[in-house]
Amino acid sequence: MTAFGVVWLASVTAGLAWLAAYDNAPGTPAHAPASWPAPSHLARDTAGPTLVLLAHPRCVCTRATLGELAELMVRARAKPKAYVVFIKPAGTSSTFDDTDLWRIAQGIPGVTVVRDDDGQETERFGAETSGQALLYDAGGRLIFGGGITGSRGHPGDNLGRASILALVNREAGSRPVTSVFGCPLFNRQ
Repeated sequence: MTAFGVVWLASVTAGLAWLAAYDNAPGTPAHAPASWPAPSHLARDTAGPTLVLLAHPRCVCTRATLGELAELMVRARAKPKAYVVFIKPAGTSSTFDDTDLWRIAQGIPGVTVVRDDDGQETERFGAETSGQALLYDAGGRLIFGGGITGSRGHPGDNLGRASILALVNREAGSRPVTSVFGCPLFNRQ
């Protein structure tokens, strides 16, 4: 093997290792309140669970999360009240959230899409990473927090979606916390 071949193979291997590490590196988890935040403008379902998915309308990783949410809503026997809350940071244009992700979310049956001006709701729910899902029970108690994809931008069977389904369908096998994979919701530099 020539020196060029060795360098090429080492470069490809390093690139693939970096990509795999990036895909599997979770984002910052939410510091979600244990009880439904009283100042929230979202209406909690007092008869069943409420699912809040906090997202960035320009995060490419969120496309997989929305696909998983659509799958979750189809598979849930007892449909949770569900929101997708898209952050609109202060100082961005009025068309900032006019994206295909917004339209995809609007197309999911049973989901209400909300624009979060200045990230107020996102702050109330303590989310830091796009794709953060929070499930509150009928009494307003947090019963799940995490992501609903198995890695960054990749759909497919995963522990987060399975946990929420188990909780809303009242089955065993849920975990209260999973990793969330996505872009940062705030530019905190």
